[in-house]
Amino acid sequence: MREITITKQVAVVGSYDVVVVGGGPAGVFAAIAAAREGAKVALVERFGFLGGMATAGLVMPLSVFTYQNKRVIGGIPYEFLERLEAMGGGYIEKPLGNVAFDPELYKLCMQRMVLEAGIELYMNSYLSGCTMGDDGKIDSILFENKNGTEALTAKIFIDCTGDADLAAMAGVPMQEQNGEPLQPLSTYFVLAGVDTASPLVFEAMHHNKQGENCHCLPIREYLLEHAEQLDIPEFGGPWFCTTLHEGCVAVNMTRTAGNACDNRDYTAAECRLREDVYRMADILRNNFKEFENCYVASVATQAGVRETRRIKGVHTMTAEEYISGYRYEDSISRGAHPIDIHATKGSSQIAHFLEQAAYVPYRALIAEQYPNLLVAGRSLSADRKAFASMRVQASCMGTGQAAGVAAAMCAESGCGVKDVDIEALVKKLRDLGAQI
Repeated sequence: MREITITKQVAVVGSYDVVVVGGGPAGVFAAIAAAREGAKVALVERFGFLGGMATAGLVMPLSVFTYQNKRVIGGIPYEFLERLEAMGGGYIEKPLGNVAFDPELYKLCMQRMVLEAGIELYMNSYLSGCTMGDDGKIDSILFENKNGTEALTAKIFIDCTGDADLAAMAGVPMQEQNGEPLQPLSTYFVLAGVDTASPLVFEAMHHNKQGENCHCLPIREYLLEHAEQLDIPEFGGPWFCTTLHEGCVAVNMTRTAGNACDNRDYTAAECRLREDVYRMADILRNNFKEFENCYVASVATQAGVRETRRIKGVHTMTAEEYISGYRYEDSISRGAHPIDIHATKGSSQIAHFLEQAAYVPYRALIAEQYPNLLVAGRSLSADRKAFASMRVQASCMGTGQAAGVAAAMCAESGCGVKDVDIEALVKKLRDLGAQI
């Protein structure tokens, strides 16, 4: 491969206490939490809107906030839910606490909360690199936008990219895949013209039963039986979710192998999935009376990503710890979604439901020898099975909130992320409403 060398001057356009990279469910609440603790905060997001997988990926519902009739994720994330519901953009399903939402109002609600917190937003900005000091600290991040290449400096950085992009650029070691395939990519889409009042669809699009897989079993069984006859592509579920608008339903059923951290592989996968969206819509329209008048109203901006990189942190959460509900001395958040592993080939899925909500240690958000870097969301340190539960939105929001408070504390005291006062951090999180 031919290589070229480029040298250029890059303007540092801002200096902050905390810089958060990634404006999805983890990043937004990391930024808000840090700002509310008094830090000067910037949030860098590659799209022109916030929400990450929820809005760019149309991943619905937002789950899981309640388990065994007890709230497991609280604080600023739950404030967001209540505000979203008050806007008419969210519906909190009882008793499980899964949340159906309107993705456009989700974007707006997040934007309002971020701006109200005084956070400086750099949207339409794609992370492209970082500079490092001799002490292992990240000095600055580099990103690209219409202004060219720009840089930000900070005391503390939080990687909420979902794919551990900043951590990887800084050289943080990653978990080994051990020969296991990555969980498949899926492109969500919204169908309009659906009979959402019909018992089949209405039952399937409300996710309010603990301990049950909410896929639409009658349609699944028909598709499996007629897969060869109908020439059905790889699929999962299907899972349906209300968008809060009559006649519209979000659909999760496409799937394909692909690595979202490889540009060529991801491009090819997204092209396959876009074709499959329309093929699946045709199959539903032609075989189920509830969908006979349906049409594709929207397709996710990007394919949904279940699994890519995870850091090797100071502590790696194991499935044994996670399933047993082990409570760490430095527990800072919870997780309650089933351990959910989708097959890359075929339509199978492993769904192991928890007996009790799990705990997440602060040490899973930090790496050895990186004193000013935290991660939150999908990039945290966990083995594959524990991660397969922690990857969902509510869990990401909880770890984001914890990372934001810790970052503000470190920025104020001047300590490294390994030296944060855990007792004080836990107290601050509880005061916010975190259920730990």
